[in-house]
Amino acid sequence: MKFPCCGDRLTSITIPENAPQQLIKLNSQLAKLTRSLRYTDALQLFDKIHSFHHSKPDHYTLSSTLTACANLRDVTAGNQLHAHAIRAGFKAYPHVGNTLLSLYAKSEDLVSVERVFSEIKNPDVYSWTTLLSACGKLGKLDYARHIFDQIPQKNIAMWNAIITGCAENGHAGTAFNLFREMHRSGIGHDNYAFACVLSLCSPELLDFGRQVHSLVIKSGSLARTSVINAQLTMYFKCGSVADAYEVFEEAQAMVLDQITFNAMIAGLVSMGRDEEALIMFREMQETYLKPTELTFVSIMSSCSSARVGHQVHAQAIKMGFDPYTSVSNAAITMYSSLGDLHAAHMVFSRLEEKDLISWNTMISSYAQGNFGRSAILAYLQMGRAGIEPDEFTIGSLLASSEFLEIVEIIHALVFKIGLILKVQVSNALISAYSKHDMIRQAYNIFQDMSTRNLISWNTIISGFLVNGFPLQGLEQFSELLMSEIRPTVYTLSIVLSICASISALKHGKQVHGYILRFGFSSETSLGNALITMYAKGGVLDWSLRVFNEMIERDIVSWNALISAYAQHGKGKEAVRCFEAIQGSSGVKPDQATFTAVLSACSHAGLVDDGTRIFNSMVNNYGFMPGEDHFSCIVDLLGRAGYLDEAERLINIEHFEAHSSTWWTLFSACASHGNLRLGRIVARFLLEIEQNNPSIYVLLSNIYAAAGQWEEAANVRELMKRTGVMKQPGCSWIRL
Repeated sequence: MKFPCCGDRLTSITIPENAPQQLIKLNSQLAKLTRSLRYTDALQLFDKIHSFHHSKPDHYTLSSTLTACANLRDVTAGNQLHAHAIRAGFKAYPHVGNTLLSLYAKSEDLVSVERVFSEIKNPDVYSWTTLLSACGKLGKLDYARHIFDQIPQKNIAMWNAIITGCAENGHAGTAFNLFREMHRSGIGHDNYAFACVLSLCSPELLDFGRQVHSLVIKSGSLARTSVINAQLTMYFKCGSVADAYEVFEEAQAMVLDQITFNAMIAGLVSMGRDEEALIMFREMQETYLKPTELTFVSIMSSCSSARVGHQVHAQAIKMGFDPYTSVSNAAITMYSSLGDLHAAHMVFSRLEEKDLISWNTMISSYAQGNFGRSAILAYLQMGRAGIEPDEFTIGSLLASSEFLEIVEIIHALVFKIGLILKVQVSNALISAYSKHDMIRQAYNIFQDMSTRNLISWNTIISGFLVNGFPLQGLEQFSELLMSEIRPTVYTLSIVLSICASISALKHGKQVHGYILRFGFSSETSLGNALITMYAKGGVLDWSLRVFNEMIERDIVSWNALISAYAQHGKGKEAVRCFEAIQGSSGVKPDQATFTAVLSACSHAGLVDDGTRIFNSMVNNYGFMPGEDHFSCIVDLLGRAGYLDEAERLINIEHFEAHSSTWWTLFSACASHGNLRLGRIVARFLLEIEQNNPSIYVLLSNIYAAAGQWEEAANVRELMKRTGVMKQPGCSWIRL
């Protein structure tokens, strides 16, 4: 028997002629090689034993060799040994049958596992446990439960196998019930069961987790590192940082190692408590525990300042972790999040062993920095390195694609290599085509998807909205409601935006009813969207009603109400709402607030209020006026006839007026017949938009209103000479 995986590393071993006695020694040596994880050497030794003429391998030889095959996942060699066991009659030995079970379980061949198990006359604890574990890992939970119920005497290993199987396959509820049943049956829990159940506890099961914590203390398993780490994981997952600290402090008195510190640091990072994570990192070193690879991976994700990030990375290099791929990947991500793409690229280029995560991290960094060309170049280098892309690679490339041609090339690529079947890839393509105004192609991909998730629906609904097809977006929302997938807050926000954009009050009210029925009414973002929807639908009273019924209001809520008042010409009410913000706690006006209230003052002609608020924005809140603010205040002054003040404002130092602001002032000049200022503004506008016929027409009208008919005619003649043509008027009304 010659195994394909075996080489000649054991050429120094010779088979003595004194056979039976020597076979015992060789079996011992074979078992030692297996225990030392030298599995290939064990197979080679078996091959030599098998070729010996004076004595043949016995059942102990076969059992040890099967163990080596199982750990190597070498099914070919395992099948040969299985056939040998049948021919030699060794299959009846329990330890041979059990190692065959282990071989096929680790090879994920459940059919062979079941067949071997059925041939074992008297299954022992190992047999039952191996079968249960195999069923659990391969997702055959119903069959595992059926087998579990047949076991006459269940021990702790069997309970652990079935509980773990349920946990690993997403059946947390079943795992909890089995844990309770195990407790009621009087079988004591070990650290393995405790760690498994604790790690499953979510926020809604925190009380159950605390009860398990009490059992841990009673059983004396608190000193086990795996249990401590599971408790830390549970409390951080449930957002109970104080409990996590308490567990950590208790562990300090008994056992404290690098794994526990790593769990604590990772938990603090997950809660956004970056400074505490860094303090824990320093405390770890002060206790003379050397940081591990995982320590640096966690701590780098908590670095929010370049100074600290450089220090941590320098320490990782100093301690010899620079060649570790996971540490370098974390450093690339850290530098990218800090906006230092040069440093990220330096780490990436120095990394010798780049894996898929390394390339994805770099490509994603370029994509997030809007360096689409660099992302494409990195992808091409990745291909030359022989690494195949996955759905995350494609998602980053599509997110950074600036040209439709690139999207189409990527579309053809993923279709060719089969990644189009990944729902994440299809979602990214839908988003990319929508961004490039190709909603038909986006919808075709959506229709061809065999499996859709909520992101798929959200993306296509949003795509229809941004591409100017709001009714089709509403149709897709209706289809979503008829599917098994339930919309989330984000979905409902998109749909309310659609209703607002087309003043679809009837549909908006139906969405509002859905929000109330399914318990979304406490969501602040939906309240804000409802205020805007009702305002654009012409029902200001409902906007105010939604605002008053909101449990929590943010600055967006106030801005939405001020904008609602502005749209309905309620300037005084908008100003009072703005003043109410100043008296409320925890909410401060932002730049959008000032835009909304200045717009309200402009439409209502509230010059005094508008100028006072504009001055307070600069003097009291320290905001530098933006384009929208200047446009609003110029419009306010222009409408009221304060053109000289508007001119002085637009000519202030360091302000470059946008064309929309000049147009606002130009319209005011036409309304009030200010020829002097109108000519000045026209000159500025002609520098920006020299081929716009509206400038000539409006200037000609200003001349005509001032009685300067010859100048008005000259402007019209100039328009003809320069070849600028005014579009003829038309009407959609058919007589």
